Amino acid sequence: MTRLIALSLLLLGSLAQADIIEQKVNLPGGVGTGVLYMDEDQERVTAGVIVVHEWWGLNNYIRNRSRQLAAKGYVALAVDMYNEKVAQHPKDAKAFMEQALAEPEKMTARFNAAKTLLRKMQYVDDNRIYAVGYCFGGGVVLEQARGGNDLAGVASFHGTLATQNPAGPGDIKARILVATGQADPMVPPEQVSALVEELNNAGAEYQLLSFPDAKHGFTNPEADQFGQRFDMPLAYDAEADRESWRALTEFLDSTP
Repeated sequence: MTRLIALSLLLLGSLAQADIIEQKVNLPGGVGTGVLYMDEDQERVTAGVIVVHEWWGLNNYIRNRSRQLAAKGYVALAVDMYNEKVAQHPKDAKAFMEQALAEPEKMTARFNAAKTLLRKMQYVDDNRIYAVGYCFGGGVVLEQARGGNDLAGVASFHGTLATQNPAGPGDIKARILVATGQADPMVPPEQVSALVEELNNAGAEYQLLSFPDAKHGFTNPEADQFGQRFDMPLAYDAEADRESWRALTEFLDSTP
């Protein structure tokens, strides 16, 4: 609990340095909604970041992550893949996730609509559109990369790595960052090995961070509460969170 409070105070302190705009937006084409985050006094052209939520939905955790990105100077757009449904129980989260995965064309339409919206914004560099996903969202952004979506990069945090549509040589245009936990039974070592083989075969540019003691949800300060409440292998890991966040900001700041 002390660790969670300390992180929360750190987050609040960083956000206090800038006034962040938080605005619900309708995605182009009427395919869904999202929440836009940017510095109220944004003056420089920067990276645009599509953020895809965990299996719980577009909840406060993803909103806070998006605010963090905006506080760092990026323009973040959190995309709602669940049509404004947020789960409070794993059974609902699983149902929402399975429904979304059963309609990949709708997810891709929402994803691409978010990309279109960001590219139309004055302070977003057309050549620096990234996608960041957590848990379910991590799998979503990797699938977009596998499909050849025109992005500067994608980053997956404790996301599913398995796929039924592995990338072939030359398929992946985006640079890739993957952060995973070695103590995460939901993303076993064989998934990590298969991903490495796939990315090597595809000739992709990638970085893999593997944290020895990290469990599923290691970037989410509420993971411990969820894990205890529902008897799931979820746990927050402050060091893995800190190191993976540092890697993400370096990834977003690097030249595509």
